Amino acid sequence: MGKTEKGPTHSRLTFGQRLREERQRRGMTLEDLGERSGMTWSYIAQVEVGRRNISVDNMHFLAQGVDVPLRDLL
Repeated sequence: MGKTEKGPTHSRLTFGQRLREERQRRGMTLEDLGERSGMTWSYIAQVEVGRRNISVDNMHFLAQGVDVPLRDLL
């Protein structure tokens, strides 16, 4: 059986989109969120467009960084 290329899931894309919306609503840059969450701005940028398969722990830290409950980003 050959390997199939799978794109990002709807859930991953939704999380990234909602994270970006919350970050921008607060007037935060990627760098600002990086400082608040302990992650690099480039990692966060990849999360926002669905390129990274993010862990639940990192979702938690990013949600804290934009000061919303994680459930609001899912």
